[in-house]
Amino acid sequence: MTDLDPGGPAAAAVRAVQAGDTDTLDRLLAADPWLAGARVGDGASRTLLHVATDWPGHFPNGPAVVAVLVAAGADVGAPFHGAHAETPLHWAASCDDVAVLDALLDAGADIEAGGGVIGNGTPLADAVAFGQWQAARRLVERGARPNLWQAAGLGMLDLVRQQCTAVPPPGAEEITAAFWLACHGGAQPTAAYLLDLGADRDWIGYDQLTPLDAAIRSGADDVAAWLTAAGARRAHQVRDAGR
Repeated sequence: MTDLDPGGPAAAAVRAVQAGDTDTLDRLLAADPWLAGARVGDGASRTLLHVATDWPGHFPNGPAVVAVLVAAGADVGAPFHGAHAETPLHWAASCDDVAVLDALLDAGADIEAGGGVIGNGTPLADAVAFGQWQAARRLVERGARPNLWQAAGLGMLDLVRQQCTAVPPPGAEEITAAFWLACHGGAQPTAAYLLDLGADRDWIGYDQLTPLDAAIRSGADDVAAWLTAAGARRAHQVRDAGR
């Protein structure tokens, strides 16, 4: 466990990372090489690469900070020590921090690493679930392999069709979950395709929201209007009607 005494080297390194101060970070790492692999924070759960990608992300000079840490020996695939085992790439994806995401991938981060907060999944799973669309699309550009619900959230209709016509095809619950994600992602053509396949338009799903709720929360006004015209309901309406 690393002591984060405000006057200690670990605390100084955290401040340098968050400030994007690579000169200070270089000096600290040269004096105390163990910092590259140190665990900091509550329960010594995070590495300095996690600090560089922590919410809300987009810290100054982020890619250069990543480069300094990796050059000093930081493990680009180190898992978080806690309820989940997210890597720094998961955290960059969850912050929509594309520049740092690219820096981590360029340094060898595993794009398909598990351990995410969403179903123990990949960085792409986190990005899609949290609506971090720039990061999600960048991960796909860099080679991430979307499953059905991720492809639906991203509006990748051709891939959704391909997966829905596979043998065996996805089950009804998977179709409905993908429909919810398409509404969450504002992907109306994909949502319409999945609705035609039998998706439950009033499913109270993730975060106790219906697809209509998800579209409204995401600011997908066109999808919300389309769903409303199709008779879709919000969660409180479904509950009030006793389904």
